[in-house]
Amino acid sequence: MPAVETVRGPIDVERLGQTLMHEHVFVVAAEHVDNYGKGAWWDEEFRVADAVAKLGAVAAKGVRTIVDPTVWGLGRHIPRIQRVAAEVPGLNIVVATGLYVFEELPHQYEHRGPGLFLDMPDPMVDDFVRDLTEGIADTGVKAALLKCVVEHKGLTPGVERICRAVARAHVLTGAPITVHTNAFTQSGLLALDLFAKEGVNLEKVVVGHAGDSNDLDYLMRLADTGATLGMDRFGLDVYNSTEQRVATIAALCRRGYADRMVLSHDTACFMDYFGGAWDEARNTLAPNWRYDHIHDDVLAALLGSGVTDDQIEQMLVFNPRRYFS
Repeated sequence: MPAVETVRGPIDVERLGQTLMHEHVFVVAAEHVDNYGKGAWWDEEFRVADAVAKLGAVAAKGVRTIVDPTVWGLGRHIPRIQRVAAEVPGLNIVVATGLYVFEELPHQYEHRGPGLFLDMPDPMVDDFVRDLTEGIADTGVKAALLKCVVEHKGLTPGVERICRAVARAHVLTGAPITVHTNAFTQSGLLALDLFAKEGVNLEKVVVGHAGDSNDLDYLMRLADTGATLGMDRFGLDVYNSTEQRVATIAALCRRGYADRMVLSHDTACFMDYFGGAWDEARNTLAPNWRYDHIHDDVLAALLGSGVTDDQIEQMLVFNPRRYFS
């Protein structure tokens, strides 16, 4: 059977089990922490212990794998994730490579590449492939998927170049892709069109945050390409309520799309977007935005809306397994 890379090393794809396909452990920028967090709102030991407790709790509910698409731009720091993974042996953590930007390239890439000041092959492709095939930095941990973004501004020159680099790394390695999209501007269509032109196997693409939309025509257009819909922001009601998300998934299941959806929350143990007020902000603005919301609340709501146990297993187990196979 195919193997999937995790933070603790490769495992047989059959061992993924119930999988939450878009979660973060930490979203913490090193420069932010180093300059403003230490001694103020960032306590490394407390946050690692808190992550171990939260991830251990969701593992106790039957989740066996989380996919963490935290890449450059979101604060990827693999040694910290290794510490957490070592303390939660019942949970696999799968990590990603790529870039998270809405518009412009990081300065570290803008002058290197075809036709640029340093005229050379795009170094992003080499960097992404290295993360996938050799490991991330000196950690020995290999990424198992690629991540990019097409947000409300669409395919800006920087975003387009990143997406093409991700597509080319996919073609070279076969690694699957998740793309953050904006459901309200329907940017998933732009992403899939670019990927198709680059030779990407669209069955290996998750359209992230598709579940923010209740437009069935848009969602079916995405799924009909072979791509998988990321119904992955449960609890983040500011974009779409749980009730509406459940109704949309149920409607798509009735139309035969259970094999084209995956479930998740897109939450984290800690995000530095609110500085030290993260816990307060989440509890006030999105109290259900937590790792166990799907198992505590959403699955029962789906069953009550006519979704079957087999369809839930399809979305939680078989679709992630196929994506990584």
